[in-house]
Amino acid sequence: MTAEVTPENVVPDFIAVVPAGGVGSRLWPLSQPSRPKFLIDLLDTGATLIQDTVARLAPLAEETVIVTGARHADAVASQLPGVPEGDIIAEPSPRDSMAAIALAAAVIEQRHGERIMGSFAADHVIPEASGFHAAVRLAVEAARTGKVVTIGITPDAPSSAFGYIKAGASLPEVAGAFAVEAFTEKPDEETATAMLAEGGYSWNAGMFVVSTSVLLAHLARLQPTLEAGVREIAAAWDGPERDEVTARVWPTLTKIAIDHAIAEPVAAEGGVAMVPGDFPWHDVGDFDSLASLLAADADGAIRVNRSGPVSLVGAPGAVVVGGTKPLAIVGMADAVVVDTDEALLVLSREAAQRVKDVQLPG
Repeated sequence: MTAEVTPENVVPDFIAVVPAGGVGSRLWPLSQPSRPKFLIDLLDTGATLIQDTVARLAPLAEETVIVTGARHADAVASQLPGVPEGDIIAEPSPRDSMAAIALAAAVIEQRHGERIMGSFAADHVIPEASGFHAAVRLAVEAARTGKVVTIGITPDAPSSAFGYIKAGASLPEVAGAFAVEAFTEKPDEETATAMLAEGGYSWNAGMFVVSTSVLLAHLARLQPTLEAGVREIAAAWDGPERDEVTARVWPTLTKIAIDHAIAEPVAAEGGVAMVPGDFPWHDVGDFDSLASLLAADADGAIRVNRSGPVSLVGAPGAVVVGGTKPLAIVGMADAVVVDTDEALLVLSREAAQRVKDVQLPG
């Protein structure tokens, strides 16, 4: 449940940034370029993932800024009527996470001066907000010391689906925060098991809390062309020259993830801290992870937005998504059937990560 939003709850000078991009290729055909997963009610709760994300941040942030693709800006605005039009930043084309987050930082600083900003993906699931709120508050405290701060998720099992953060010594200025020794790209299952056995590793959920001036100063050192570009766009953003400047400058910005542009090199210099995120967190990246968050009906089937009848014969663990026609699954354990207007997908839950490799003509 989301905490009540009151002035006493809001963190002073804290602005939330929600990058809303990506297609969710492992959730095809439910997720499409025209219908990315953050705009979908994946858990059949009556709220989309981006609506849940913004509601979760509302008790903390003075303001929430959304960065999304131009083709999705209208849909985002319609789903988030409480977010002012000026706080939805439409990027004309994907330039990866660093450009999106840096543009938000530059626009925030242009409008308000230095602020602490927190970047949180639009498509993560956090069922209980209280632990998340506590972690963000501690991360803001650590960010006020000049660090780039990430929230590391406490792993509940070895996983090759996530990157990892190696925690080092405690941060002297902020109890409960730790220096980051290194970031590790997604390991194989054996390496992930060894890392958890060693201890001190957290999942990298891509949550970053940092002062706008600190972020842009690091970017000026490490990616100067990108920093100069977003500064130029931000200076024109609220004026009549926005479209001309953005069209000219945006395509020249380096396509790079924030992990590679800032987190990894700054961690090597000792400038990144980590706050443990000991709360339930899910990156709903494929149909197996989606099914793990849902309860089966009395017949054993897990249904998502499904209105048609289902018959299971020797088919335990079935997941059925969408569709109105009668469906029968016979003699297949852990089958997944996804039925949309665009396509039909049949797979096993074990092969869920391979959906991204589907190639169809046209």
